[in-house]
Amino acid sequence: MGIRRMTGTRCLNSWGAFALMAGVLAVSLLAMPLQDAEARDIKVGIIDCYSGPPAVYAEDALNGFKLALEEINEEGVLGGKITWTNRDTKFKVDIALNMAKELVMREEVDLLVGTINSGAAMAVSTAVAEKNKVPFFVWIAKSERITGEKGHRYVFQTGENSAMAGKAGGVALSRKPYVKYWIAGDDYEYGHSIADAAWRNLKARKPEVEMIGKSWWKPGEPDLAPYITSIMSAKPDAVIFATGGRSMTNVLKAIKTTGMAEKFPIWIHTGTDHAVLKPLGEQAPEGVMGTMDYHFYYPETPEHQAFVDKFRETYGGPPGFPAFHGYITAHFIAKAYRKAGSADTEKFIDALEGMTIESPVGRLEMRACDHQVKLPMYLGVTKISEEYGVAVSTDIQTLTGDEVLPTCEEIQEARGN
Repeated sequence: MGIRRMTGTRCLNSWGAFALMAGVLAVSLLAMPLQDAEARDIKVGIIDCYSGPPAVYAEDALNGFKLALEEINEEGVLGGKITWTNRDTKFKVDIALNMAKELVMREEVDLLVGTINSGAAMAVSTAVAEKNKVPFFVWIAKSERITGEKGHRYVFQTGENSAMAGKAGGVALSRKPYVKYWIAGDDYEYGHSIADAAWRNLKARKPEVEMIGKSWWKPGEPDLAPYITSIMSAKPDAVIFATGGRSMTNVLKAIKTTGMAEKFPIWIHTGTDHAVLKPLGEQAPEGVMGTMDYHFYYPETPEHQAFVDKFRETYGGPPGFPAFHGYITAHFIAKAYRKAGSADTEKFIDALEGMTIESPVGRLEMRACDHQVKLPMYLGVTKISEEYGVAVSTDIQTLTGDEVLPTCEEIQEARGN
């Protein structure tokens, strides 16, 4: 009995020592910063169009993203860095899908970012991001369906969408005396999306307006003068152009050549974009109303100027709106991972919803109900600037994100909830 009691006591003492050591180890692990326990790089897969005319926008977005990573990776994220790899979609939906699948399945990226093509963005959002539960940040494509009707838990939009642009244009035009409108633009997802949003918001605020005609052309169609001439012969009170990067320059050239802006009020979302106006030089039309969510020369604040100076020093020119979108995308990603304290996808998404960051243009929020960033919209009119030697946006009016976003109730209704 004594031997058994002694053996039992020794066993108890051994187990007690083991339990004590286990307890100390557990406390040590709890005390260890989570990012040290899970230290690893975060891998971002970027799909965008790096071929043809849209490449200028994709490259600009990538440069803004890289500039932000220089700042972010100095401090690190989860004990590691944010890295990236990119693929060229060639502005084709099928290629975008294949590239996205490759990045998720083979490269095992933590999240996806892209693209300028709205059709590709929606396809990737549904068939890759939602299906595989991989977060997808859309930074240039503007269809309101991305975070509206087709929105879901795994898709986010860090650029403005067509609902925001259309609401800004609709509000501005509703305050004008124009009644008869003509709508013209690119015959693809973005063109129809921006046109629908602009007209819907205008009609809601001014029911007496009338659409007297529409014109649609293939994206990138070189000669638009016949369309412009036909529109002018119909004598509308004002014209809404729903056109994007592949056609914007051609539209503005045709407006200048035909003298359309001197005879008819015109509104074009991104019509005041510096990337579009700069190549035209003094040949850009004056008097065109445009909305944008970013100008490198506005607002005139120290924080914004510091961003512009750093970008110009790094890349040799001022940032465009895609660069701004790329920059804030990286900062939202970094802050969300830091807040989550983990690379876990669901914790990352929970951290993102309702999150705010300080950006070059002020505080921005990732709205929880639809994963759309609240961005200000700048409404202005083109005019040749002596300072820059090209047309810029003048007489700028700022509309806040709350003013131009559809309500969360409208989003839920669009999703059928």
